[in-house]
Amino acid sequence: MTHLAPGFSGSYATADVTFLLKRVVMPFVDVATKEAAIQSGRKHYSEMLAPEEPPPPAYMETFRQAFEANRGRVGRDVARLAKALAARPGRETVLVSLARAGTPVGVLLRRTLARLGRAAPHYSVSIIRDRGLDRVAMRDILDRHAAEDVVFVDGWTGKGAIRGELTRALSTDLPALADAPLCVLSDLAGVADLAAGDEDYVIPSAILNGVISGLVSRTVLSEAVVGPGDYHACVVLDHLAPQDLSRWYVDTQIDDVHAHLDAAAPAHWDAARRAQAAAVSSAFVDDILARTGIRDRNRVKPGIGEATRALLRRLPGWLFIRDPQATDVAHLMSLASAKGIAPVIDPDLPYGACAVIKTLGNG
Repeated sequence: MTHLAPGFSGSYATADVTFLLKRVVMPFVDVATKEAAIQSGRKHYSEMLAPEEPPPPAYMETFRQAFEANRGRVGRDVARLAKALAARPGRETVLVSLARAGTPVGVLLRRTLARLGRAAPHYSVSIIRDRGLDRVAMRDILDRHAAEDVVFVDGWTGKGAIRGELTRALSTDLPALADAPLCVLSDLAGVADLAAGDEDYVIPSAILNGVISGLVSRTVLSEAVVGPGDYHACVVLDHLAPQDLSRWYVDTQIDDVHAHLDAAAPAHWDAARRAQAAAVSSAFVDDILARTGIRDRNRVKPGIGEATRALLRRLPGWLFIRDPQATDVAHLMSLASAKGIAPVIDPDLPYGACAVIKTLGNG
């Protein structure tokens, strides 16, 4: 059976992406209830969805400021990545973005590769920590495309947990893809095969959730909605359609990519730089565990992107900030204020920010 036909594009243009996800309807669970269920072990985070509300006007203003401050850098970095991908052998570059954070970057890469004359079909699939990659979706992609042409795309790395999931899934269940590279804009953990760098800057699409990711929820893997042979699931966030910026973002950001494309050198992410980034990441997580008394590394969310996701979707107990006046963390300061979290200011942080999930009960 082929599943590619019912793929959908969310609120993106049809040519920009095919989400290989099962659209379902399921009840939302408030963040506190969700967090308690995760920490008690009653449920995995992928079995529940917290509701997504329209971002308040003040928060949207911080998004606009962050976008204006970083759009040129994102444009340059996407251009550099696209140049490197266009030089790969093969007749096409099959982009497989990891939903959701990889999807906007994948759309930008697809458009840029097309401008460079390279065929670049783009799919978005689910990968879930502790549960792995959507094997059904990947096997469907391999029915259509050569394994050597596949490139995985994400926005950034935090501690490298998703990279670990990807590696395990490919080596165990999809060995033909064992050498498929992971491509990101910023590789804080030093685990990507191709990256534009490892500096912790705010990627604008990290600041928002579904309203910048095609109106698609976080992916879901629950027996209640996903059966054998199904793709991982999602909820289409139609109630956020009036606030949707998914097309606006890629349509606007691509202008900056094009402005840098001619002069951009292909990205090169060598082993020495990866090793240095990995060493900084590991030491930092160890330090945060010691400072907070938390034992679970999964609760440490280093970097601006990961800290943003934590404040939007989880219950953080700590927010560490390097420079509270930096434009890149204005949205985090806004989120922290709304949640009653007093940021810990530490000028010596190797990253712009880090969030740590609160311990609930005996969790």
